[in-house]
Amino acid sequence: MNKLLKDKIYSQPLLFKGAKTETEFSDQQAESISGSCTQKSQPKDSGYTIIESLVAMIVVSVLMIAIAPVMAFSVATRVQARRMELATQAARTYIDALKTGAIKFGDDKILGFPIEVSGDLAGAPPPAGTDETYCVDMDGTGDCEPTSTKDFRVQGAWLNQDTSIPNGDPTSKGYQLLVRVYRADSFAGGVILKAPKDETKQSVVGSGLGDRTMPVVEMSTEIPASGNPSYKSIYDRLKKTTP
Repeated sequence: MNKLLKDKIYSQPLLFKGAKTETEFSDQQAESISGSCTQKSQPKDSGYTIIESLVAMIVVSVLMIAIAPVMAFSVATRVQARRMELATQAARTYIDALKTGAIKFGDDKILGFPIEVSGDLAGAPPPAGTDETYCVDMDGTGDCEPTSTKDFRVQGAWLNQDTSIPNGDPTSKGYQLLVRVYRADSFAGGVILKAPKDETKQSVVGSGLGDRTMPVVEMSTEIPASGNPSYKSIYDRLKKTTP
């Protein structure tokens, strides 16, 4: 009897505490469910803020500033490389014209026959005007205008140590030939051509869009005497200058 009473006495608080705990848990579940429903019912604001957009614009601007010089240098290098390639073709055309006699000594119709140089062939002065150059029309206009960026003007200079050249015509003896190819706009008003120096040669890298005051391409070759085989003409001329 006493034992049953004791069990009843101690069991009532436990039952009340358990019921209270279950009620609190049920309330928490109800609150969480109602909160989740409230969150689901609220719309979500998504997107970039003004500060984030400004930061992105600043990052892109910094990257463009860093890349822009490299892109400009790459484009300028490609343009200059293409110009040097075309200038080389113009020089070969000029040399072939001299070898075949298309450009003749004393011809007033086709200008550009090489000028005579004594002493150092590489030290030949730059052309004093367009009359001392041969026009290579690359844009199809029929003339090498000083405003053109595609046409070329070729300067030639010849040297022969033989003093017995008749009438100053080197084609009868053969000669050393120096070829310089200038841009057509190198002869525009106000442009002063630089004197030839070894340290002022143009190159593809680092020359940007090129220097109008210097030749794009410079090369030298041997022009044999007219009517003679090339090797025989060069041999006879060099043999006389050999001590």
